[in-house]
Amino acid sequence: MRKLLIPLFILSIAVLQIKAFGMDDIIYLSMELWTKFYEWPFTSDPVILEEYDFIVIGSGSAGSAVTNRLTEIKDWKVLLLEAGKQPNELSDIPYYAAIYQLSPYNWGYNMEKQEGICNAMEDGICSWPRGKALGGTTTINYMIYTRGNPIDYQKWEELGNPGWSYDDVLPYFIKSEDCHLGNICQNGYHNTGGPLSTAYSYKSKISNPFIDGAVELGSKRADYNSRDYMGFSRMQSTQKNGRRHSAKAAFLDPIRSRSNLSILTQARVTKILIDPETKTAYGVEYYHKNKKVTVRATKEVILSAGTFNSPQLLMLSGIGPEDQLNKFGIPVIQNLPVGKTLYDHITPVSSMFILNQTTDNILQAFNPLSMTNWLLFGEGVYTSNSGIDNIGYIRTNVSDDVEGYPDIEILINSLGGMNFDGGLVSRTELRVRKDIYKEYFHPLVGVPSYNMLPMLLHPKSKGYMELRSADPFDTPKLYGNYYSDPEGHDMKTMIRGVRYGQRHAKTQAMQKLGAKEYDKPFPGCKDLEYDSDNYWECVLRSATVSVHHQISTCKMGPTTDPDAVVDNKLRVYGIEKLRVADGSIIPLPLSAHTNAPCIMIGEKLGDFLKEQWKKV
Repeated sequence: MRKLLIPLFILSIAVLQIKAFGMDDIIYLSMELWTKFYEWPFTSDPVILEEYDFIVIGSGSAGSAVTNRLTEIKDWKVLLLEAGKQPNELSDIPYYAAIYQLSPYNWGYNMEKQEGICNAMEDGICSWPRGKALGGTTTINYMIYTRGNPIDYQKWEELGNPGWSYDDVLPYFIKSEDCHLGNICQNGYHNTGGPLSTAYSYKSKISNPFIDGAVELGSKRADYNSRDYMGFSRMQSTQKNGRRHSAKAAFLDPIRSRSNLSILTQARVTKILIDPETKTAYGVEYYHKNKKVTVRATKEVILSAGTFNSPQLLMLSGIGPEDQLNKFGIPVIQNLPVGKTLYDHITPVSSMFILNQTTDNILQAFNPLSMTNWLLFGEGVYTSNSGIDNIGYIRTNVSDDVEGYPDIEILINSLGGMNFDGGLVSRTELRVRKDIYKEYFHPLVGVPSYNMLPMLLHPKSKGYMELRSADPFDTPKLYGNYYSDPEGHDMKTMIRGVRYGQRHAKTQAMQKLGAKEYDKPFPGCKDLEYDSDNYWECVLRSATVSVHHQISTCKMGPTTDPDAVVDNKLRVYGIEKLRVADGSIIPLPLSAHTNAPCIMIGEKLGDFLKEQWKKV
């Protein structure tokens, strides 16, 4: 009966599709009502004890993984606290990834307004979505499974983090995987039988020509989750039977019956309890149904609330920069550079290419056969990661790094860009101004096209975050500082990424589809010579968006690193029995999306804790 409601939801989206403008509030309201009505599973709140061995704050990639591994020890009691709700079954549809970023499952964070970036966005502000649901951001992300280049982890170790080399972390990636990727499952870099399912997403009509074009330009076909990393491939995704396989589905659902596990949703942690004399964490304070609750941890508190919420909670609890804490009257327990480092992956949404033949489009989603195919067999267009179905890695001539280390990731949206849905969801999701959408993207509605997305892998520009106030329910202040590096390295690299897309469109493989660059001048940049570097710098400062991979706000590093917050065992410096495990500890931008690395971090912390407390 429940699954019969799914086509009704599709119909409601189809009705909304009639109007592409002024629908922001209606979309959010409809999603809010739907999540309240359709929440799954219908379970009562567990009885919460006064104390547990471990308290895990946050159920995202790392939090879910470490919770799973800790509860393997039957005499350890574990409490998992999640600020969001249980996600509903509609979030399992990969095709609807973008829609759920407009739902209550998103914290709704935005970057602070900064000059010279996000010029094409409403109020000049870019959106930074993060997941607020059981499963964290894996409930709303695009399900892209990438681990990173071996050199990434070599750099981690060289920074003074022993135990984090590629050889050290690879077993944890393998441990968590259940591979459904055909022959490459047997190449020594994958595993079957782990909790997290990996599978290829939908194969669009552009998929093979896209990869063939990259090969023409000198790349090769590769398993980018192996040592032989550089190359192009179909997208490896966290899907199972055509459904989203979130951290909740992979690591929590199979263990809900464990008697030593308590999971409480809609539990907003507001403070980590720390003895100011001994500097030892002993519990947490949280709000649930408007009631403040205190619960104790006899062994450790694990902070896995995410790159924004983890540092915010540390600062609210007295751990952070003295000037920040003093400003808001928060007693300083430990002076640490929390929030002083923040990196992000970025990409422009403006590189559009037109084709001379019909490919995949949104109308397929309204075909009853498409839904039937997905419901019964887990196949078809509904397994598409909202159009993102191919990926590749290149090294531009701007790179000053070693050979074999990419500086640009190439993604393709085979459905087109923001034109594919008339701007209903995609424009709203990215906060693109209505006038810019109408002038630049709307003329492509109904036109066969694709969007080339070069992603800057190793930005030199560094952002930061701060408290907005001492109110734990207030949002932190987030600064991306895109393209702020003094030498302009990031801008030069990104322009090379755009140029790669132009060359790729001219390959024989793509010319068979009639690929042609959409050469309409971008609004606000018309006075500059079209296709000049100055023109593209203008476009990039207007149309660059986040790929939602913010990291480093609780950076891992040795005591000699002035920016470090945690050590190589993820222990917060100067505080006993408190660790951080999520994207906030990642010290440098990865050649990867962050979901799989964060799961690896959670897996690795599970072993740290078992070793610490002698339960190996």
